[in-house]
Amino acid sequence: MVDVEAQNQEDIDGEITPAAAIFKKANLPVTLKFEDIVYKIKTEQGRGSLKPHKKSQEKLILKGISGTVLPGEMLAMLGPSGSGKTTLLTALGGRLGGGHLSGTITYNTKPFSNAMKRNTGFVTQDDILYPHLTVTETLVYTALLRLPRNLTKHEKTRHTEAVINQLGLSRCKNSIIGGPLLRGVSGGERKRVSIGQEMLINPSLLFLDEPTSGLDSTTAQKIVSTLWELANGGRTIVMTIHQPSSRLFYMFHKVLLLSEGNPLYYGKGSSALEFFESVGFAPSLAMNPADFLLDLANGNIDRRFGKRRSLKFVSDPGVATADSHEDQAAIKQALVSAYKAHLSESVKSELANDNELQVSTDDKRLKRWSNTWWDQFSVLFRRGIKERKHESFSTLKIAQVLVVAILSGLLWWQSDITHLQDQVGLFFFCSGFWGFYPLFQAIFTFPQERMMLAKERSSGMYRLSSYFMALTLGDLPMELVLPTIFFTIAYWMAGLKPTPGSFFAGLFVLLYSVLCSQGLGLAIGAAVMDQKSATVLGSVIMLTFLLCSGYYVQHVPRFVSWIKYVSISQYTFKLLLGTQYKPGETYPCDADKACLVEDFPSVKPVGLGGHAVSVIALGIMIVGYRLIAYLALMRIGVTRRK
Repeated sequence: MVDVEAQNQEDIDGEITPAAAIFKKANLPVTLKFEDIVYKIKTEQGRGSLKPHKKSQEKLILKGISGTVLPGEMLAMLGPSGSGKTTLLTALGGRLGGGHLSGTITYNTKPFSNAMKRNTGFVTQDDILYPHLTVTETLVYTALLRLPRNLTKHEKTRHTEAVINQLGLSRCKNSIIGGPLLRGVSGGERKRVSIGQEMLINPSLLFLDEPTSGLDSTTAQKIVSTLWELANGGRTIVMTIHQPSSRLFYMFHKVLLLSEGNPLYYGKGSSALEFFESVGFAPSLAMNPADFLLDLANGNIDRRFGKRRSLKFVSDPGVATADSHEDQAAIKQALVSAYKAHLSESVKSELANDNELQVSTDDKRLKRWSNTWWDQFSVLFRRGIKERKHESFSTLKIAQVLVVAILSGLLWWQSDITHLQDQVGLFFFCSGFWGFYPLFQAIFTFPQERMMLAKERSSGMYRLSSYFMALTLGDLPMELVLPTIFFTIAYWMAGLKPTPGSFFAGLFVLLYSVLCSQGLGLAIGAAVMDQKSATVLGSVIMLTFLLCSGYYVQHVPRFVSWIKYVSISQYTFKLLLGTQYKPGETYPCDADKACLVEDFPSVKPVGLGGHAVSVIALGIMIVGYRLIAYLALMRIGVTRRK
């Protein structure tokens, strides 16, 4: 057994080494072992005219995969698309949910735990980053959330600087990340930022899904070279990679080749070609070993009979290519059989070796969260405002609200109570416009944030409650500024009651309804998580509220009249009318006659009373819709615990 020094234990408990030495060594060397990993999922056959009922089938994704990765080693998993690389990587990283996973995965002889989660980094294939934050801001916010609470903000910032220097990001540290429609850092720099987010915790075990995908060969070389240096610091690194160059291939300490969930090779990368030659598969020309292995995994190998009794498959330009499905299946089966005959026993003996590092970690002492609820909330609040202000206050949205406000003011220019129908129409328009606008703004919030939330929650960065409260409260100032500007312009241009009480009462009602519509949008977006479907559902719901609010149809049939009791538009319309007109107030309905406002055809179905009930009803909806959104979000970021 190997004993780890006491200093490593101090690192686990939260004492991080100085920033200058953060990359010298891993806090906790980890031996990763996985044995006979099998993963099954249930699939449903499509419903057709001859098959009216869906039939559930079980599909094998991983078929008994084993291996060991020691501290200081870098394992690369190769294979064509659909071979199970990412599924295996996700399972080893403790993030695989759904389906049925069997087999044994241990980290220093122990199952996945909070202690191991704190020492594990996971870099996804897609770089999930906020586009408007700079490189430094992205890493600083991550450090504030992930590094332990016993470090000061200054110390966490120093760790960020160390990561930036280590990954060669100093040149672009003040540049924004960017996105599809926003110019920012390059693809290689984005990938290094993603790696840097995981390196902040100085992980002992690092998983990377296609870290060189979409990068040129030079940039890919820099990325893998950085990972190789990290492995030399005693870290255990596991990655998937699709088609590495020969230079990259020989940097891997171990290679695992997969085909349709089956292992075809496991061992040193430098010994891969020698193994396949020994079992009858050899390239006749000098070529990239990775290309040859992928050809094997796809069954795309030229075929000829050798003098030996066994079949020998060699690459020869003068021989017909085995491109039929039967030939490819036969080649793959031959490779699977060769693995079982020549490698499976050596893999089992390697797994049986007693080479784990024994570390006396007390997982119960390790708190689940690195920081307090308030610390998480404050960091997420600041980050959310900094990122979303660009979208909330975009030129297009500001122009949209200003144009509608000015146009409304011109259409209802200096109307008075003699034009009661016009004034009532203005209030209904306000209730409709500020029902739809915040609804659609909020509907897109969680579908857009889904990948980021899943990524960060899987890393254990923060509680869902702190994230939800930070997002909800952080959006308030941004969501309430534009309706305030709209109401101020339209109110005074339309010539409504020129008293501070009426103006501020109307403004309060409008902002109150905006919060309610926003809550409905958050609930729909969180529950559906598909922008198109959520938009359609939101439109149907809000149009139903408008139609049943008593303005368009004054004699609503009883079997649908109950909808007005859950209609945001109806309560908003009623309260806006109440800010301008009081029971008993009259208007000139004829040349020499005054009529009661409450009897006006457009006002009577709604009435001028019951304001307290309307305020309470909207308040219940403000809280209720957000509670529904929170419960719907609990489905996201739940990882599989071993």
